Amino acid sequence: MNIKKYLAEGIGTMFLVLLACGSAVLAGPSIGGYGIGVCFGLVLICLCYCIGNISGCHVNPAVSFAMWVSGKMKLPEMLCYWVAQFIGAAVGAGFLYWFVDMAPGFNFGGITGDNNLATNVLQAGATPGMALAVEVLLTFFFVFTILGTTDENHGFGKFAGLAIGVALGLVNIVGIPVDNCSVNPARSFGPALWSPGAFGDFWIMVVGPLVGALIAAVAWKAVAPYLKK
Repeated sequence: MNIKKYLAEGIGTMFLVLLACGSAVLAGPSIGGYGIGVCFGLVLICLCYCIGNISGCHVNPAVSFAMWVSGKMKLPEMLCYWVAQFIGAAVGAGFLYWFVDMAPGFNFGGITGDNNLATNVLQAGATPGMALAVEVLLTFFFVFTILGTTDENHGFGKFAGLAIGVALGLVNIVGIPVDNCSVNPARSFGPALWSPGAFGDFWIMVVGPLVGALIAAVAWKAVAPYLKK
């Protein structure tokens, strides 16, 4: 068992939640949805080049699920990744909760009703069906990008981290107006753990990303054999 991989995933997911979700919580009013999306992308780019050679920088159960479906990791390893990712997300969100608790008068962003931790909840006018479809399609694109850019035979080596980060930023810019954009069950779990009112929509943030990741893995398997360097 390679503990370093799981530790890297935990730390990486913690910083993804702390910094990316933190951009909404601490700076949402000043940077808006576009700025938050860019922050998500930039954080992931940093993490890709920091821990990519250690754990692959999944920091997302949906990505690990796609790797398992693609035969790139075994089930026990995937489950250990999930545990590390969920723990890391909980710790990262815990820091945000601490910040909010320390400064109740601060002009926090990322607020939806009583949920002020950039939780993944349906935004005004959005329906569960719409949010589910958005999560499936955006995760499909995001994971498809990961599988393509990191493929051993057809990938783009050191440039993969840039494409992956940009992809996460793009899906957040599109998805934030719908449900604050998840495409990552751990990212949704962490803030919801500290703001339980968000758990009502949590199933969407699990089912959508996992289905999207499954479709991406199947689609990449169908496309990859026909690609040439």
